Amino acid sequence: MNALKKLFGGNTRQFGMIFALVALVIFFQIFTEGRTLTPGNVINLFNGNSYILILAIGMVLVIIAGHIDLSVGSVAAFVGISVALAIRDWHLPWYAAVLFGLLLGALIGAWQGFWTAYVGIPAFIVTLAGMLLFRGFNQFVGKSNTVPVPEDFQYLGSGYLPEVGPKTGYNNLTLLLGLIAVAFVIFSAIRSRRTAQALGAEVQEGWVMVTKLVLVNAAILYATYLFATGRPGTSFPIPGLILAVLVLIYGFISAKTVIGRHIYAVGGNRHAAELSGVQSKKVNFMVMMNMSILAGLAGMIFVGRSTASGPFDGVGWELDAIAAVFIGGAAVTGGVGTVIGSIVGGLVMAVLNNGLQLLGVGADLTQIIKGLVLLAAVAFDVYNKTQGKKSIIGMMMKNFGRSSENAPDETTSTRETISREA
Repeated sequence: MNALKKLFGGNTRQFGMIFALVALVIFFQIFTEGRTLTPGNVINLFNGNSYILILAIGMVLVIIAGHIDLSVGSVAAFVGISVALAIRDWHLPWYAAVLFGLLLGALIGAWQGFWTAYVGIPAFIVTLAGMLLFRGFNQFVGKSNTVPVPEDFQYLGSGYLPEVGPKTGYNNLTLLLGLIAVAFVIFSAIRSRRTAQALGAEVQEGWVMVTKLVLVNAAILYATYLFATGRPGTSFPIPGLILAVLVLIYGFISAKTVIGRHIYAVGGNRHAAELSGVQSKKVNFMVMMNMSILAGLAGMIFVGRSTASGPFDGVGWELDAIAAVFIGGAAVTGGVGTVIGSIVGGLVMAVLNNGLQLLGVGADLTQIIKGLVLLAAVAFDVYNKTQGKKSIIGMMMKNFGRSSENAPDETTSTRETISREA
C-alpha cells in the first residue's frame, strides 16, 4: 500500500477517473468477448468522438473561467452548413473553406464574448440565446436541407495517415507517431526531474518515475499497435491527430502561460484577480471566442466524417462536452480543471457509449447509465473537496512526471497565482 501511495501521489482515489477508464475498458473487453480492443473498434471510437473531445478542450477553459456555453452544438452546426454552402456555391478549395469556418467561428465567439465580458450578461443567458439563434440560422441558411461536401474536405473528418515507406505489415507513419510520443514522455519526465533537482525541490524516487514511464509508454505503444494494424486503408485518424495537437497546445497554454494563469485566477476569484492586475473582461472575451472557434472546427470535422451538413447536426453536443469536463474533475464554481482531465472524462463517456452499444444495450438504458455516471463523478469530487482533498484529475496531473507542476489548483489563492508571474 505504501508503494501505491508513492506511485499515485499519496491517495489512490485521486486517480478515480483513470481507474474508471481502465476498469471500463477491461470490463467491456471481457463481456464483449474481445471486441472492445480491436483495431477497427478503437479507430471508430476515436473517429466518432473526436469532435466532442475537441469541444471539451474549449469547454474546460470556459468552465474554469466560471462560465458555461450552451451554444456550441448550434454554432458547430451553423459553421458546418455555412462551409458546405461556401464550397458548393463559391467553389472554395478545402483549405480556404477551413479558414472560412474558423473565421466564422471567431466572429460568433466575438459576438457572444462581447455580451458576456463587456455588457455583463451571464454567459448562460448569452449562450442560451446563441443556441436558439444559431440553430435557427443553420436551418434558415441551409433551408433545412442536407448539403454534401467533396472528398477532399471529407478527409478532414474521416481520413487516415497514408501508407509510406517499406511494407512492414503496419502503418509506418502511425508507428513513427507512437515512437515520437514515447520519446516525448520520457524527455519531459527527465527534464522535469532535473529542473526540480536544480531548484532543490523534492523529487520522486527513481523507481516511482520509472514505473510511471513504463505504464504510460506501454499504453501508448499498445494504442499505436492497434491503430497501425487496422484494416487496409486505415491507420491513426486525421481527427485524432488534430485532437492530439490541440491537447498539446491548450495543455501548454493553460499550465505554462500568463493567459492560462489568468483564466484560473478569474474563475477562482474574479475580484481578487482584478485587484492583482488581471483584465477579467479580456479573459472572459477570449475564452468565449476560443470556444466558438473550436466549435466551428468540431462542426467541420463532423461534416467531413458524415460527408454532408444537415439541419440536425450538433444536437446535444453541448451536453456531452459539459459532461466530459465535469467527469474530468472540473468544478462547477470555476477555477478548477485541466485539459487532460476533460479528455479523460470524454474518453470515459466514449468508452461507456461504445461498450454498451457492443453489448446491445438500448438507447434508453444507455442514457440512464450515462446520467448516473455523471452524477456519481461530480458527487465523488465534491465529497473529496468537502474532506479537504484536491481535485482528482488536478492532483493526478500535478503528480504525474510533474509535467503540470505549474498548473494552478483550487487550494492556491488567486493572489499567490498572480504573484508568481511577477
